[in-house]
Amino acid sequence: MTTELWDPLAGYAQRLHAVVGDEHHVASPLGAWLLLALCAPASTGASRDELAEILGMDAMRAATAAAALLDNPHPLVPSATAMWHRPGYDIGGLSRWKATLPRATEVGPLPDQASLDAWAREHTLGLIERFPLQMSLEVVLALASALATRVSWEEPFEVVPAGALGPHSSWAGRLTRALRTPEQGHTSYIATTERAGDVIVHVARAKSGRSRLDEAGLSVVSIAAAPDVKPADVLAAAYQLGPAATDGGPAGRRSLFDLPLGEDRLWTIREEPVLTRAADGREEQHRAVLPCWSATSDHDLRADGLGFPAAARILATMLETKLDFAARQTAMARYGRYGFEAAAVSGFFTIDSAPSPGVARIAELRFGHPYAVIAVATDTRYDTDRQRVVIGPWHGVPVFSAWVSEPEDVPAADAGPRPAE
Repeated sequence: MTTELWDPLAGYAQRLHAVVGDEHHVASPLGAWLLLALCAPASTGASRDELAEILGMDAMRAATAAAALLDNPHPLVPSATAMWHRPGYDIGGLSRWKATLPRATEVGPLPDQASLDAWAREHTLGLIERFPLQMSLEVVLALASALATRVSWEEPFEVVPAGALGPHSSWAGRLTRALRTPEQGHTSYIATTERAGDVIVHVARAKSGRSRLDEAGLSVVSIAAAPDVKPADVLAAAYQLGPAATDGGPAGRRSLFDLPLGEDRLWTIREEPVLTRAADGREEQHRAVLPCWSATSDHDLRADGLGFPAAARILATMLETKLDFAARQTAMARYGRYGFEAAAVSGFFTIDSAPSPGVARIAELRFGHPYAVIAVATDTRYDTDRQRVVIGPWHGVPVFSAWVSEPEDVPAADAGPRPAE
């Protein structure tokens, strides 16, 4: 089940990644989108229509959706927003807009730079040290959002020689070690997509129970296509396939028995006899090999298609003054054997029966060249009477996305047995 925010955020992600370009990077489309949604109640007329187009949904619906996320925090994705203003600008329009902001949004006078940096550290688990914009005497109003996560995989990866990334991968010769999925606990498959053709998919999950019955999690989905497919098309495929990460129904999945045995740029398929519980005696197994990676990025959000010029005009009209603006996002992510961490600050700021003889096709999926990654929140709860499961506001929300083109070795410290906790 996808959230109503999936398509709007996928559309906004396409805009943001297009502006950032094809270099190795990480971003949080959600972080920038939230700031625009906070501006929505101040918009009117043509400005509201323009903002709605960029948000991908009615402006006031976007504001309501943003408030639902911020006022109902996800345990694995700490989030925060703030609106600060210079004293003396608290005129009627600003006061009315302040009343529409989510309850969780911090409101107050403009802080100094040291306080902005401290706010960024506090709301990103210490992962981002500095606020992306510099405070000055000319600033009259500031908006900020922060998102972060630090999770451990339900099942850690195994470590294998980097040559397992495949004979076609230039990374295999540059690295010493890579990650391989364990036999259980991860999901991998081959799928067909509209824009990227056949792709390989890997899903690693982290879960944290609110209680025995209520669960919230994070799924990190990696998608690789043929090397000649454009990054924008691979990222679009990632957002197309993302809902499968939260609901376990892989869209467009291909059977290994419909594919030829042998080598492909993305996989190797072999066949061997096994004991299987598959009803037709044909079992499919998938393993995946990926590199570690990390990224730190700084993004200028002033491009017309990202919505902040429109937001600046909306706030200028509300304040009855002429305004220039700046908008930036700082983001980081780290993907390793035991877990995933990421953060972003924007400023404008997931019958047992006896086995019988059969045959298994086994695919090893190799993420041996640049690929896309998205991190998707899951959020299920019980209603107040504890009678039925309800879907929380974070379920299916894509939080971070990345283009991975600079892999890293598995650190030597992670290559051996996991240390006792």
